[in-house]
Amino acid sequence: METLFCQDNITATKECALVLPFSDVGIQDIPLVGGKNASLGEMIQQLTAKGVKVPMGFATTAYAYRYFIRGAGLEEKLRAIFATLDVEDVANLREVGKQARALILGTPFPQDLQDAIAAAYKQLCPQSGTNTDVAVRSSATAEDLPDASFAGQQETYLNVHGVHSVLEACHKCFASIFTDRAISYRQIKGFDHFSIALSVGVQKMVRSDLACSGVMFSIDTETGFKDAALITAAYGLGENVVQGAVNPDEYLVFKPTLQQGFKPILDKRLGSKEIKMVYDVGGSKQTKNVPVSDADRQQFALQDTEILQLAKWACVIEDHYSAVRETPTPMDIEWAKDGITHELFIVQARPETVQSQKTKNVLKSYRLGPIEAKVATPIVTGRAVGEMIGHGQARVILNVQEIDQFQAGEVLVTSRTDPDWEPIMKKASAIVTDQGGRTCHAAIIARELGIPAIVGCQTATTTIHNKQAVTVSCAEGEEGKVYNGILPFEVQEFELENLPRTQTQILMNVGNPQEAFSLSAIPNDGVGLARMEFIIANHIQAHPLALLNFDDLDDRVAQAKIADLTPQYENKADFFVDKLAFGIGTIAAAFYPKPVIVRLSDFKSNEYANLLGGRQFEPREENPMIGWRGASRYYDDRYREGFALECQAMKRVRNEMGLTNVVLMVPFCRTPEEGQRVLLEMSQHGLVRGENGLQVYVMCELPSNVMQADRFSEVFDGFSIGSNDLTQLTLGLDRDSALVAHLFDERNAAVKRMIAQAIATAKANGRKIGICGQAPSDYPEFAQFLVELGIDSISLNPDSVLKTTLEIDQAERKLQQG
Repeated sequence: METLFCQDNITATKECALVLPFSDVGIQDIPLVGGKNASLGEMIQQLTAKGVKVPMGFATTAYAYRYFIRGAGLEEKLRAIFATLDVEDVANLREVGKQARALILGTPFPQDLQDAIAAAYKQLCPQSGTNTDVAVRSSATAEDLPDASFAGQQETYLNVHGVHSVLEACHKCFASIFTDRAISYRQIKGFDHFSIALSVGVQKMVRSDLACSGVMFSIDTETGFKDAALITAAYGLGENVVQGAVNPDEYLVFKPTLQQGFKPILDKRLGSKEIKMVYDVGGSKQTKNVPVSDADRQQFALQDTEILQLAKWACVIEDHYSAVRETPTPMDIEWAKDGITHELFIVQARPETVQSQKTKNVLKSYRLGPIEAKVATPIVTGRAVGEMIGHGQARVILNVQEIDQFQAGEVLVTSRTDPDWEPIMKKASAIVTDQGGRTCHAAIIARELGIPAIVGCQTATTTIHNKQAVTVSCAEGEEGKVYNGILPFEVQEFELENLPRTQTQILMNVGNPQEAFSLSAIPNDGVGLARMEFIIANHIQAHPLALLNFDDLDDRVAQAKIADLTPQYENKADFFVDKLAFGIGTIAAAFYPKPVIVRLSDFKSNEYANLLGGRQFEPREENPMIGWRGASRYYDDRYREGFALECQAMKRVRNEMGLTNVVLMVPFCRTPEEGQRVLLEMSQHGLVRGENGLQVYVMCELPSNVMQADRFSEVFDGFSIGSNDLTQLTLGLDRDSALVAHLFDERNAAVKRMIAQAIATAKANGRKIGICGQAPSDYPEFAQFLVELGIDSISLNPDSVLKTTLEIDQAERKLQQG
């Protein structure tokens, strides 16, 4: 058996020691010193050589706790107190906890335990100074197990000085095993109150009261995406972040390319950081909260180099614990920065216990329940978007100036939408519009947001009333139906393991970076269309030229709004580059290493004008749908500087973040010569086709793209058929007009002939070709048509992947059977 030199100068087994230094314990010692302390020891022993810094300290043992309880005859008294426990009765729970804690605190430690703690603390002091400041934390022996986190159930004491104060804090920690929350948690989780012991960790303080601290996870906490590290940071000691008393900064880092040596910070979100916990120097308390200055609140608490360092440590820690446990083990980690030495430290690490325990690989489908006859007739019908069902109180808004009236969870009812409406669209439970077809703005955004929408209803705004309860069903075929009242519906789940993998690549259309991690769980072969427009309209909100010419803006209101959006940016154009790089980088990371085809900006001039400060830089066009859009803007002197910002962002995503799976795509490119001009413009900003594996595709959405596909093949690496624009330009109709929406049909013979010719020519010239329009999602026969033509890939909206994949699989089987 392993032996140690104990405090009474006799040799004893580790299991009988009252106190052990962190350096003498490891993860196998959870029964002896609890998960928190065992983990600290494990990291000191195993990860110090890998650069991970952990403050030194010591732990009282489970043996010491039981020695105290049994030596004083407390167990029998505690069992008597707990005999009447009812955690559902709050008053009873409080009384039981109060009595148990009083019993512990009223019983002094045995002298040999006091001596052992005092000796260990004094041994720590010469390393850090007399009466060194320490943190005293509880660590239950059942704490921080992979499927049950006891974090926060017991107490923590910070900035503790001197032997007397350390002993007092240890005594309070012993009593904290019977806090109300700890009792309730153990009862719910099925742990025996008397089989669990308590260890106390005494650790040298990191002076984060003079700097910052926070929590990080080696997994995305909301979606369970395993390849991202989430870091939070606030000023002062870490308890405010842990307890949720402050709104911290958030940083997101992509682990795979980080470990390859890149700098993949995917997002930085500024928190309000109103207060910070500091030492109560000269006061009566150990710590106190003080306000943070406005200047500091407007700055990020961490530098980029520190964000990356912490993320690297998260990877090291996760990799180590995964190896020890022989299973992937995402980690929940607390860190702190010392304001004196400016060093970073890890002060706790435990297995993450939420996402890692969730059942993965399930898709959902929606179905209305039985409908009573009196509500069976819909009050409004239109074109269904998606296949989901939503309900809520209706909010009828006819003017975008009134969107502040909208409340989260309501059903948005309006005549039509454009990018100005997107801030409330993402809060809606469903969207209903009078105008538009399946490819109008409302339809496209609803699909990306994953909410049901019905468009082209004609009379929705006059039939549906404010605050009327309605159910919006898109689960009944092409016709969407709005019913009066809140109707029951069911959600069916489908195990993704049962989803066949097809020879035709199944890609997804993704516009919202915030949904990318969750969408990546759906079986896919990458992203066939990542739209910049959502990021520009929602995350940036300002016209790129307005940012470049901020000081010369005519619109003072827009100028003020831009200033509010960009307080950290002296150069406002950097805001555009950062936000666009973060957004596209997040989408690319979510699907890495699969290809992510990013379409360069394709706002029409009227949509650009609606961005903050945009009217000063945009012409008034009679028909912007076929006007100054896409490729024609990129090399034009009137927009060239704006396009340069897009290129800078994409270069950062590929070169700095290491996300070389990004494929760039040029929209609305009218001629091969125009394509060459765009490639030249891109190359002047470091995006050279063929360098660092960069591929550049072109949207095949104009008749000229089809007729000259052989020549476009000489310019670009591949094609993506935009069936929405190709249909409108082949049939000569405005796809945003409800008046001719009934004529819009990708299944029209002329459109199908165009698509067939495009696929044949692309293949003859050795170029990849896919489709990113809506038709394969809506019409099974259209998907079969594409499969028969041998299309390389079909990019679908996320809500259509399950159904369409099954249909494509059937089409491929039929083709194979001849």
